[in-house]
Amino acid sequence: MSALLLDVGNSRLKWGVLNDGDIRRTGHISQEHLREQGLSALTSKLPRRVDVVRASNVSGTSFATRLSGVIGMHCNADVHFARSEKRGWGVTNAYRQPRRLGVDRWVAMIGAWAETQSACLVVDAGTAVTLDAIDDDGMHLGGQIIPGAETMLTALSSATSDIPLVKTASKQGAGDLKMFGLNTAAAVREGAQNAVTGAIERAVRALRSNAYEPTIILTGGGASRILGSLEEAPLHRPNLVLHGLAHMLENAQ
Repeated sequence: MSALLLDVGNSRLKWGVLNDGDIRRTGHISQEHLREQGLSALTSKLPRRVDVVRASNVSGTSFATRLSGVIGMHCNADVHFARSEKRGWGVTNAYRQPRRLGVDRWVAMIGAWAETQSACLVVDAGTAVTLDAIDDDGMHLGGQIIPGAETMLTALSSATSDIPLVKTASKQGAGDLKMFGLNTAAAVREGAQNAVTGAIERAVRALRSNAYEPTIILTGGGASRILGSLEEAPLHRPNLVLHGLAHMLENAQ
């Protein structure tokens, strides 16, 4: 069986092709590029024939409708969109209204649990940074959503008159004194970066204080900038949502 897997995010769309249990031919394209060039910029990179298409979409119903039509014609297969459930694939959703949990978070948790089968903190560093905690029984303990570093920088520049718009920080080691900026731009850049890493480390401490030993699983476009900043090395899984979709497909309920 050949399956096209799609992770449709706010900033970019990622894809991969599942064959014989392995995800190959991965790639990504920015939403900005799709707005400028249309969905043909995506389909030109995708296989013509697959057996099934599975997608996680957080870009709204209008985009989902367009995507479904174009991909369906290109691949000659219906597009099936994942939905957040109360429970499935070993994970129990903590939300009282399960569908209100972002489907990308749900699918990422399924991918993380499939690998760890134990307590973990799933961190998706994108336009927003989401943190979701899972206990040793696969119970979702809840989550946090904070602005991503780039989003913080944009918001701070827009809300003030004297702070410039700056780029996000490059990689740094945990405890590196370079986190203290020597000019305004550096101070803003390092502050945004440390707001994200600080939130992750505080979440880990909270889990440990409640007798869990969580594995940090990191994904998302901003993950590479966080990797060296954390005191404890996480598992870096750039295609975590794709792996979650693959696990859901291969273990249909």
